[in-house]
Amino acid sequence: MRQFRALSVAVTAVAAMAVAGCGMFASSEQPPPPNGPKLTVGIKFDQPGVGLRSPSGTFHGLDVEVARYVAKELGVDPRNITFVEARSGDREAMLEQGKVDMIAASYSITDARKQKVDFAGPYFVAGQSLLVRRTNGDITGPESLDYSDWKLCSVTGSTPAQKVKDSYARNVTLEEFSSYSECLTALDMGEIDALTTDDVILAGYAAQQPEKFKLVGKPFSTERYGVGVRKGDERRAKITEALRKMISDGSWKRIVDDSVGKSGYKIPEPPKVDENP
Repeated sequence: MRQFRALSVAVTAVAAMAVAGCGMFASSEQPPPPNGPKLTVGIKFDQPGVGLRSPSGTFHGLDVEVARYVAKELGVDPRNITFVEARSGDREAMLEQGKVDMIAASYSITDARKQKVDFAGPYFVAGQSLLVRRTNGDITGPESLDYSDWKLCSVTGSTPAQKVKDSYARNVTLEEFSSYSECLTALDMGEIDALTTDDVILAGYAAQQPEKFKLVGKPFSTERYGVGVRKGDERRAKITEALRKMISDGSWKRIVDDSVGKSGYKIPEPPKVDENP
């Protein structure tokens, strides 16, 4: 009887050790972030090659890697970066309200935006273009938009939307959604005829579904991407230095090749980072 009790105690002890071992080594919990400065960065979640949140919750793309490089130069551990979604129409408000420390979200530097926020950059130069269904042979560029009552989609608060209103809206019906992924769904379903935004973003969409979509025409604007910060943020000078270093040490080329280069997008020359973009 005593032998049976001893055996039971031994089995129980081994089982407890096994459970403890599983808890120690098989846990999926991540270790807590280290001490030190933290950074909250606004990015896009739905732009392949530029700013994309994967189903697993990881982040990829040009803007993401630029933000990580800048954060490192600011002394921020990668584990202390929090990425949040920054939709086009919300970006200025997110900075003004302190919801983010900086924004790297295909954020074109414009005079109107500089009235509300400060920029460092540019770190990339793109151009506005058009995405259509693969079967559409009538829309060949922005000029062809004036020859029929096409339905065009862009995003509220974006510079492409305003460009179309100013230059190509005589016969175009412009639909404005809150995200480009919504425009893409509408294009796929035939509810709109074309999607317009920066060519580097559209190249990512076309590369994802080449059997459905294609880019047409030449770029018809210049979009200078910058890192946005709150007005008067003293870190802007350090971010400018970080962007210059990123270009000079070869990191810019690696980041651009690894992100947008996969779509077949023609890589531009590195931009000149301005003191006051």
